[in-house]
Amino acid sequence: MFEIRKQKFLHACNGLRKGGSEFLDALKKHVFYGKSLDTVNLSEEMGDIFWYCALIADELKIDFSQVMDTNIAKLKARYGEKFSEDRAENRDLKTERTILEK
Repeated sequence: MFEIRKQKFLHACNGLRKGGSEFLDALKKHVFYGKSLDTVNLSEEMGDIFWYCALIADELKIDFSQVMDTNIAKLKARYGEKFSEDRAENRDLKTERTILEK
């Protein structure tokens, strides 16, 4: 039997997968079937995704807001102020890893 902590972690990971699938399904209906973009539903699914991310952060004993701040710093190092395919394909993984390990 799983320990309680492992059960919570697995529940959160499964919820993240499900929320992402539901978000994608709502977007698919708009793009491929011409339905209006249901921003209320997309907002709800984003909320579910954020909730499960927060649960995962709690289980990993990491600060959810710090994860977001670190990711922004990593992306700024990767792209500067504007996305480019060249920078996406030729990443400085050493610099990115240094930012992630801070």
